[in-house]
Amino acid sequence: MKILIADDHRLVIEAVKAKLSELEPGIEFVLAMSVDELLAGANDDLDLALIDLNMPGADGQAHIDEIRRRHPAVPVIVLSGYEDPAIMRSALERGVLGFIPKAYSPDVMLSAVRLVLAGGVYVPPMMLTALPPGIVAGVAPQAGGTEALTRGGGTGQTLEHLRSVLTERQVEVLQLLSQGKPNKLIGRSLGISEGTVKIHLAAIFRALNVRNRTEAVVAAQALTEAQQA
Repeated sequence: MKILIADDHRLVIEAVKAKLSELEPGIEFVLAMSVDELLAGANDDLDLALIDLNMPGADGQAHIDEIRRRHPAVPVIVLSGYEDPAIMRSALERGVLGFIPKAYSPDVMLSAVRLVLAGGVYVPPMMLTALPPGIVAGVAPQAGGTEALTRGGGTGQTLEHLRSVLTERQVEVLQLLSQGKPNKLIGRSLGISEGTVKIHLAAIFRALNVRNRTEAVVAAQALTEAQQA
């Protein structure tokens, strides 16, 4: 396995290396402490890239965009000191597969990396709880204090309506999806095939009127919070 770590603090790089070494023996690490080193060291052979947002040569998230443009098949995780949900959302919308705040523990980072390597997307819990409804999943406040999905002109929905149109198994899939589990682990947890999981996800996306896993998680969270309010 070959992993790139880009951060302008050597101590951070060494700590991340030490923890990621638990993934498997013999990992090859590519290190970068500036955007120039990042762009020079990245290649299509990488299995994963963990990239800081605030490093020498960075202009917002332009270096993330450039890595995604040059090496679209390489999974990218942002490892950052920022904990602003808007910044997290912006990164995920750029196609990164995870955002790990540096305040999180090494074990959480390792779990997030494992999730991404298994084909999942890591969304920080603080993003799901702090994200204003309507930003990613198209949830807009409606009269009476409830919230409804409106992206793409869809019909407004409540949590009760969602439960009425989804099967019990689809609700279970959505719950596991909200925990950040990839399709393979969802299938294993429920005793169903990965193909069946994909069928259930397609139905969930239609019911929520969303386009992908991240939007589905945020939409479900927003509906749950509206129900509890």
